[in-house]
Amino acid sequence: MEAPGSSKKMIATQEEMVEAKVPLAYRDQCAHLLIPLNKCRQAEFYLPWKCSSERHTYEKCEYELVMERMLQMQKIREREAQLKSQPIPLLPKTANA
Repeated sequence: MEAPGSSKKMIATQEEMVEAKVPLAYRDQCAHLLIPLNKCRQAEFYLPWKCSSERHTYEKCEYELVMERMLQMQKIREREAQLKSQPIPLLPKTANA
């Protein structure tokens, strides 16, 4: 299972995410890292200095997804700007021309 427009594949299945009670907003390509992070947080009573390696890997994954989306949007904007810069013909081309 792969998200459209993304180079990363979904590793966590829907069943795993439901079982781990991952909120819908967080069910992306990094959800497989969020599940052990949340388990660690619960085990360590949400102490901010615990689970730092899990948090770092999850945040890095999210950062890479954001940067990928930004790059895709930049390419779309460049394509649109290129299309706008092309002149629009005033007279349509005929079949015999």
